[in-house]
Amino acid sequence: MSTPQETPAGKHHAPPAGNGSSGVPLVRLVNAGKRYGAVIALHDINMEVGAGEVTCVLGDNGAGKSTLIKIIGGLHQPSTGTYEVEGTPVHFSSPREALERGIATVYQDLAVVALMPVWRNFFLGNEVRKRGRMAIPAMKKMCKDELLAMGIDLRDVDQPIGTLSGGERQCVAISRAVHFGAKVLILDEPTAALGVKQSGVVLKYIVQARERGLGVIFITHNPHHAYPVGDRFLLLNRGASIGNYEKNQVTRDELTGLMAGGTELEQLSHELESAGGAVADLGRSMEADVEELGISHQPTSTTTTTTESDAR
Repeated sequence: MSTPQETPAGKHHAPPAGNGSSGVPLVRLVNAGKRYGAVIALHDINMEVGAGEVTCVLGDNGAGKSTLIKIIGGLHQPSTGTYEVEGTPVHFSSPREALERGIATVYQDLAVVALMPVWRNFFLGNEVRKRGRMAIPAMKKMCKDELLAMGIDLRDVDQPIGTLSGGERQCVAISRAVHFGAKVLILDEPTAALGVKQSGVVLKYIVQARERGLGVIFITHNPHHAYPVGDRFLLLNRGASIGNYEKNQVTRDELTGLMAGGTELEQLSHELESAGGAVADLGRSMEADVEELGISHQPTSTTTTTTESDAR
């Protein structure tokens, strides 16, 4: 496996991202960290997001993905390090400020009202008005046109959004963010609760957003979803970066191995083997899986930081 770029101190620096119109990455975090009292939720995170690229942030539960989302999306400020948008340091005090700079977050709950029609959800909080009244025909047409531009052909934008599949609702949320001027799109586990077919639908629209020049941050714990669409991969474990790779530096199997945590699996397999009986058979099976994936050792360049508590 190709090793990530390092500083002399051994910290992972993000590979250079594609540049926006201003000649710099759309989003850059440099040695960013976040503390909640005594708890270190993130530590020394370096990340760049370029226009027309998908940056995948992978990690298991408690890895710090949610904290990273909140920092980039403007909900929280980093305790250490810097956060830049198109080369300018920022200190967002709310998600609204981040949205005004073109950073939109699509959370797992999608912030939709199930019984309202698709077009109404599309403009929720941003209604178009003429002479003090909602311009309903104009909004319906704009909604339909924007969805078509993303390749989504709904039968009727008057149907309640709750009647759409999970993948379709995700795609409406993505289209809404694009329509309202997003330059960076943060997707929080968009495929977590979806089946194989609907996950494929969402991945297709992630590629559509990239092709339209957006910088996409795809938060996921599934390397099989991340690898086909990702251009770069940031791996988190307990609030620290354990790797920062471009696609040509890592294979899907290697990415899966890093996510699986070879050292932890190896230790667990040995514990199970020592228990004897059928449990030992399970341990030997796990050990064989570790060897097959080639994940018993992390890359030599990887540094691990132990937090005082599991990251949020």
